[in-house]
Amino acid sequence: MTVRRVVPNFQSKAVQESREFYGLLGFEEVMNLGWVMTLASPSNPTAQVSFFADDKTAPVTPDMSVEVDDVDAAHAAMRDSGAEIVHPLQDEEWGVRRFFVRDPNGRVVNVLGHR
Repeated sequence: MTVRRVVPNFQSKAVQESREFYGLLGFEEVMNLGWVMTLASPSNPTAQVSFFADDKTAPVTPDMSVEVDDVDAAHAAMRDSGAEIVHPLQDEEWGVRRFFVRDPNGRVVNVLGHR
């Protein structure tokens, strides 16, 4: 399995202000679904940060997102290890397949792949 990118996720009530603040560091908006916005570096597109008002289809906001090349294999590995699956594996309408898992520190990780 290959990791394609890792993105810190922040729950935010100040999404517009965050866009402006991180814009001062060179980040630009690359995705905005109304409830989640992702900013990325134009010179290094995998350097990203996301801001969540809430998660549209999951019960919690993840602390981090990890994009992998085979989300089904990642899900099987986590399930077989006994890790706590917080949100089930599912296809989302915005083009990703994802699940949430809790890490040993209690952090919720959004593991995803693009379809």
